[in-house]
Amino acid sequence: MAAEIVNPRGASDTDDGAQGVSDEPFDPAFALHRGGKMAVRATVPVRDKDDLSLAYTPGVAKVCSAIAERPELVHDYTWKSQVVAVVTDGTAVLGLGDIGPEASLPVMEGKAILFKQFGGVDAVPVALATTDADEIVETVVRLAPSFGGVNLEDISAPRCFEIERKLQERLDIPVFHDDQHGTAVVTLAALRNAARLTGRGLGDLRAVISGAGAAGVAIAKFLLGAGLGDVAVADRKGVVSRDRDDLNPVKRELAELTNKAGLSGSLESALAGADVFIGVSGGTVPEAAVASMAPDSFVFAMANPNPEVHPDVAHRYAAVVATGRSDFPNQINNVLAFPGIFAGALQVRASRITEGMKIAAADALADVVGDELAADYVIPSPFDERVAPAVTAAVAAAARAEGVARR
Repeated sequence: MAAEIVNPRGASDTDDGAQGVSDEPFDPAFALHRGGKMAVRATVPVRDKDDLSLAYTPGVAKVCSAIAERPELVHDYTWKSQVVAVVTDGTAVLGLGDIGPEASLPVMEGKAILFKQFGGVDAVPVALATTDADEIVETVVRLAPSFGGVNLEDISAPRCFEIERKLQERLDIPVFHDDQHGTAVVTLAALRNAARLTGRGLGDLRAVISGAGAAGVAIAKFLLGAGLGDVAVADRKGVVSRDRDDLNPVKRELAELTNKAGLSGSLESALAGADVFIGVSGGTVPEAAVASMAPDSFVFAMANPNPEVHPDVAHRYAAVVATGRSDFPNQINNVLAFPGIFAGALQVRASRITEGMKIAAADALADVVGDELAADYVIPSPFDERVAPAVTAAVAAAARAEGVARR
């Protein structure tokens, strides 16, 4: 019999095996997830009739009437300015792919508790039973009055680009696709510090990105906007270049923006002489290709659980090595970015998240490392208590400077 566990809701269970079946070995992941990872908690007491009359009728009617007369009061007298909707359709969940909305919920709950743990931001999972881009947009627009921001999560490319763009056009609250922009922010922070460690600037670097999905496209655009010298992006068929006739609209735009060197062919050939490798593909890069990179190169192999280049191999050739894993130094982890970005945006009631706010977040994150900079420390730990306050303050200041703050 499996060891007994206690449900946090109060029920007792004994069947937490690998598939939740009693004859399977005990699995702590199932034990932790039983009953879900989050709950709604009241912030005011309801102990007696006086409390009830204030929290609900008749007292609540006064607040409703005030908001009806002055809609901006909703931010002061409800949780709207403190809560984010974590929206998915379940089509690109972690490394699991299109597993559907129900199966995505453990990840969305996880995202919500990371918002709270690392940014003090309340978040609600919203898993939608549609993959139609327009239906997702319409649904989120109708839900938006309840939320201060929208975090799009695990929606497959290229639909994720269209969904984010349309929501940003229609809503006056921050809409942020973390798979794109959170990854890009943390990557830029790590790259800034790696360049500083080796006495170079971003403009001195040529990068190659493996993966032309949501993260790869966003990283490429963001790094170029921040001043990177050049970047080439490779998909399964090779380098995204103007001479290819098999590109979708997103990749055609990418071909116009990237690859100043005019490279074509394979990822491996593009790596010859490159200063930076950034992996967001889940593929495998041969050791010989890593060996062909420029001296003092950087390898950011971020696929989970298996990096495109194993750190032991990368260290033979690269000056700085980063992964997406927590068991190696220099973890490129989105949790370093999105809680503070939303906390800063909500703090000033920003109408959107701008490029300047994302740049500010990356700079603040890089600055946390400070004089402790080393080859195995170009990015802080998610558990560094300096991270969220630094990112929050920088994002709030940038929102005010860019004119999107409303307080």
